[in-house]
Amino acid sequence: MRKNVPYRVYLSENELPESWYNIRADLKNLSPYLNPQTKKPVAPDEMLAIFPEELIKQEMSDERYIPIPEEVRELYRAFRPSPLCRAHNLEKLLDTPARIYYKYEGNNPSGSHKLNTAIPQAYYNHKAGIKRLATETGAGQWGTALSVATQLFGMECTVYMVKVSSLQKPYRKLLMEAYGAKVHPSPSNLTEAGRAVLSKDPDSMGSLGIAISEAVEDAATHGDTNYALGSVLNHVILHQTIIGLEARKQMEKIDEYPDTVIACCGGGSNFGGIAFPFLYDNLKEGKKTEIIAVEPAACPTLTKGKFAYDYSDVAHLTPIVQMYTLGHGFMPPGIHAGGLRYHGDSALVSQAYHEGLIGARAVHQTDVFKAAIQFAKSELILPAPESSHAIKVAIDEALKCKETGESKSILFCLSGHGNFDLKAYEEFTSGRLEDFEYPDELLEEGFKTLPQV
Repeated sequence: MRKNVPYRVYLSENELPESWYNIRADLKNLSPYLNPQTKKPVAPDEMLAIFPEELIKQEMSDERYIPIPEEVRELYRAFRPSPLCRAHNLEKLLDTPARIYYKYEGNNPSGSHKLNTAIPQAYYNHKAGIKRLATETGAGQWGTALSVATQLFGMECTVYMVKVSSLQKPYRKLLMEAYGAKVHPSPSNLTEAGRAVLSKDPDSMGSLGIAISEAVEDAATHGDTNYALGSVLNHVILHQTIIGLEARKQMEKIDEYPDTVIACCGGGSNFGGIAFPFLYDNLKEGKKTEIIAVEPAACPTLTKGKFAYDYSDVAHLTPIVQMYTLGHGFMPPGIHAGGLRYHGDSALVSQAYHEGLIGARAVHQTDVFKAAIQFAKSELILPAPESSHAIKVAIDEALKCKETGESKSILFCLSGHGNFDLKAYEEFTSGRLEDFEYPDELLEEGFKTLPQV
C-alpha cells in the first residue's frame, strides 16, 4: 500500500448527508421544458398526470440544497454511505504515480447506483396515494432498483425492458420478478406506442425512447399509476448527488481532493451524481477539477450530438427538452452497455457541457472490456459494462501520469457490478464482441427528426 491510505474509506451512518445538492441553483442558462403539443413552456400542473407534486417541485426547484426526508435516510442506511475505495492494485498494475479512487455503488440489491433515486421516488409516490409505478429499463439496473423500492412501500411495479437487453440479460428480468415486478419486453403489444413500432418493424429490438413511451402511456391512462424515470430528469440527478457529497467527505478524511472526476454517461444520473458536487466546488470555491463524461462511440450523444430541443421519447408523450441529442428516432446498436443507449442526455449535463464546464469522451466497447478485465483482476470486482467506460478513461488518465511523472488524484464512479453481464464478458473473451462507431450519415438522418420550436 502507498501513502498509508486504506483500501476502503467509510463514513458512519451519522455522517450520511442530510440534503441533496441541486445544481439548478448554479446553472443559470437552463431552457424550460416545452409541452410536446403546444410547444409552450410546461407548467408544473401539466406534469401531475404522471408525477407526484413533491417530485415536480424538486424538478423545478432552484433551491441549492433540498432536505432528504428522514424516512428516506433510514432506508438509505441499509446500504449507505457506500465505500470510497483506493485502487492500490490497479495502480501497481499500471505502474502509475496517479492515485486512483472509486466510489462503489454496487453494494445494494439492485447492484447499482439506481436505488439512490428509486427509494425517494417510491416514497413520494406512496405518500401521494399512488398504488403502482410504471417505468422503462435498459440494462435492467433501474428496473431492478424500482422493483426493490416499490415493494418496500407495498406498491406494484410494471417495467418495460428494452427487448435487446431482455434477451441479453434474462437474469435481470428474473431478479425484477423476484421483487414482485411485472416485466414486459419493449416494444410490446400492451400499449399504442408499442403496437405502432411493431406495425412498422415486427422484429424491433427496442430502444429506451420506445420503452419510455410505453411506460408514460401506461401511467397516463391509469389513475392509480404514475411514471418513474431512472435518469435524465432533474429530480433523478438531484437524488444521485448523495454519491458525490459522500465522496467529498470521504476524501477529506484522508486529506485528498480529486484532480479528475470521471463517470460513464448515458442519461446522466450517475455522472451528475458524482460530478455535480465537485462542479459546485469549481463554480463557487475556485477549484480546478477536470470532470469527464464517458460515453460509447456507438451512442455518442455529447461528442457528436446536437444541442437542441428534442422529444424525450419516440411517441412524443414527454416534454421537449433542450439537450445534446442524436434525434429521438435514434435506434442504437445492440451494444452491451444497455444503460448508455439513450438518444439524449440530461438537460443539466447538457447545459454544463455546452458551457464548457465538463468534458466528454467516446470509447469503443472492446477497449472498455479490456479495461474491465484489468480492473476485475486487480480490484476483485467485476464491473458493469456501463461503469467500465469510466474505468477505461481512468486508466488512460493514470497512464498519462506515468508518462509525465505527475501524481494526480483520479476519482471515478463504479456505478454497479457486472454479475449479470457475463454473456457480454463471454462474447468479449471469445473474440465475438465487435466495435461500432455511429456513422455521420445516420447522425444527419437523426437530426432531421428534431422538432421545430
